[in-house]
Amino acid sequence: MTLRIAVVIPALNEAGNIGRLITETYEAVPAENLAEVIVVDDASTDTTPTEIKDLIASGRYPGLRYIRHGEKSGQSTAIRTAVLAAQAPVIATMDGDGQNDPKDIPRLLEKLAAPGSSGNALVGGVRTNRKAEGSKRFASKAANWIRDSILRDGCPDTGCGIKVYWREAYLRLPFFASQHRYMPAMFITYGYDVGYVPVNDRARQAGVSKYNNLNRALVGLYDLVGVSWIRRRTVVPRITDQA
Repeated sequence: MTLRIAVVIPALNEAGNIGRLITETYEAVPAENLAEVIVVDDASTDTTPTEIKDLIASGRYPGLRYIRHGEKSGQSTAIRTAVLAAQAPVIATMDGDGQNDPKDIPRLLEKLAAPGSSGNALVGGVRTNRKAEGSKRFASKAANWIRDSILRDGCPDTGCGIKVYWREAYLRLPFFASQHRYMPAMFITYGYDVGYVPVNDRARQAGVSKYNNLNRALVGLYDLVGVSWIRRRTVVPRITDQA
């Protein structure tokens, strides 16, 4: 079965990255898989919109769509906006900074089960040969250890932006800010299987990171409390019979 996917890319001030990433995506993902590419611009103030609209106007990228938020709303909200707009049954997400490699999407899809069948409903990337500076790599390892100690979700790299998953399953999840960092845990909470695949990590070519170690740590600790509460209070019954 050929899985038809919508590639979802949240972007905030990614001029110099987003156009290249879109082009690479169309080159890397087989046409029989790629139903659409949806870029959600989270109120960028640079030339990000121009780069995307120029590609749409060229007519060389079928299924390329652009959605703009009226105000900055965050990465998780941008992803949700795109997933709600998507028509394909499978979603692939990548960060808009170009550090995720679109060539990894077909490899992730190989481990994803068909929607509604048994098997992985989400497959996440695990970055190898991280290109981030040493302090960010250390902070990421510490955050993953703390998160796994509390959530016990077995996710080795929660900060990796490249994932593939069933759209229907995603839409069952409760939505909250920073949800994109806890998707494996939430999928597991709702009874779905998840898997992981090593993926490439690339250096940022333009622009600057939207996060620093301090704000990510503070938000992460706050979110851990909330996610832990949601998981404890969630009941998903096992259906044994219906007529």
